[in-house]
Amino acid sequence: MKSEIGNQRSEDTDIKAADVLAMFSQSGALLEGHFLLTSGNHSNQYFQCAKVLQYPEYAKRLCEIIAAHFRDTSIDVVIAPAIGGIVVGQEVARQLGVRSIFTERKEGVMQLRRGFEIRPGERVLVCEDVVTTGGSVFEVIDVVKKNGGMLMGVGFIVDRSGGSVRFPVANPSDQIACYTTEAVKYTPDECPLCESGSTPVKPGSR
Repeated sequence: MKSEIGNQRSEDTDIKAADVLAMFSQSGALLEGHFLLTSGNHSNQYFQCAKVLQYPEYAKRLCEIIAAHFRDTSIDVVIAPAIGGIVVGQEVARQLGVRSIFTERKEGVMQLRRGFEIRPGERVLVCEDVVTTGGSVFEVIDVVKKNGGMLMGVGFIVDRSGGSVRFPVANPSDQIACYTTEAVKYTPDECPLCESGSTPVKPGSR
């Protein structure tokens, strides 16, 4: 498994990849076992961001990586998918001094609710906690575009794809992660953990 800090992170913050991983380990957020991912694949490792983000100091330090990266970018609003991305979006928005909103699924469709809105022409930063296939983020981006917003960037805490997931941002540097790892994953039919008799669990929010 390879890991690294996000693009140009060393210039934005003193936090190193090892520091990020230490925060997850110390908070019990880095789980080992047999897990069913949202993508349907199985893995022996799971990043439960909610457990690290429950500590305000950790949330501040992690989200500072994202906020620092976009500090010189004109952002009007930060948006995140419920439920995992809400804390990330809120803290990044706080540090940038802009408002924070989130999307929710209703009857399986990602949408704005609770009176939230994106005004035409508003410059939007999308935030998330963990990305594996990027499905939720792609859905949020669709919401941004349908409401006339301008996608300025995407920031998230953990990239489990090893950097393979790319979002439709203007420049590669407009997508960043605090921690990138090429996580082990298996299809259900080829999972050695299943073959050994283990049953996968789904610790996430969905």
